[in-house]
Amino acid sequence: MNSRRLSIEPQHPDLSITQQCALIGLSRSSYYHMPCGTESEQNLMYLRLIDEQYLRTPFSGSRQMTRWLRHQGHLVNRKRVQRLRALMGIQGTVPGPHTSRPHSAHKVYPYLLQGLELSGANLVWSTDITDIPMATGFMYLAAIIDWYSRYVIAWELSNTRDHLFCVSLLEAALQNAHPVIFNTDQGSQFTSTEFTRCLLDREILISMDGRGRALDNVFIERLWRSVKYEDIYRKDYQNVLPLYHGLEQYFHFYNHERPHSALDGLTPAQVHSSHECQIP
Repeated sequence: MNSRRLSIEPQHPDLSITQQCALIGLSRSSYYHMPCGTESEQNLMYLRLIDEQYLRTPFSGSRQMTRWLRHQGHLVNRKRVQRLRALMGIQGTVPGPHTSRPHSAHKVYPYLLQGLELSGANLVWSTDITDIPMATGFMYLAAIIDWYSRYVIAWELSNTRDHLFCVSLLEAALQNAHPVIFNTDQGSQFTSTEFTRCLLDREILISMDGRGRALDNVFIERLWRSVKYEDIYRKDYQNVLPLYHGLEQYFHFYNHERPHSALDGLTPAQVHSSHECQIP
């Protein structure tokens, strides 16, 4: 999310919102814009249900998701489920004819991580975007994670799914270190010239998941499950600002306090700092 929005104080004693927006170069429309509020309350409920079920069964396609919703008592057809899944950028993890496609003008890179064994941190980073259902729509969350340590290098919120906030996230992550390989899916945000240029300029190898194979990026898929079930679904954020601050607290907890069984009970921060591979 544009951090400038967070600096606006609606109850400022001396400056109106208009004056504050002008001072920081933010349009009033950007400040007041609410995420995806055009969906009906019923569709917002379906978005939440589909999102939760997808985390439990990421292999499910639209047919299986439609059957599941009907078994829960919701009279919904497959066409609506397909539209809502597309709205959230959701696809089944099994390759098939209806998987998402990259932008036709963007280059797609091969998957480089098959059978790769890592010996330390900062060798492979990966990124992804997930949606966050809210009372008035949903926001988009992107994060970059280190494969070896599970450490969240950087994260960012946005009310749009465009490539610009992904580029901003990447540039922030690369300020202090960079990996040997950077892995993404084939979404247009990550195949965009601006995004790949940030990697190529630093001679970072680009790896991309096979079409429809979300499990190629399995560690960040597990991150989404953790952040949603341990924080977002429990707290049911109603507004963007509490969501931002809640995620800020959660990612600090995830990196520095939450032990991982896959890391022998250590935290991602402990493993990342003690097994960091310095890249010249």
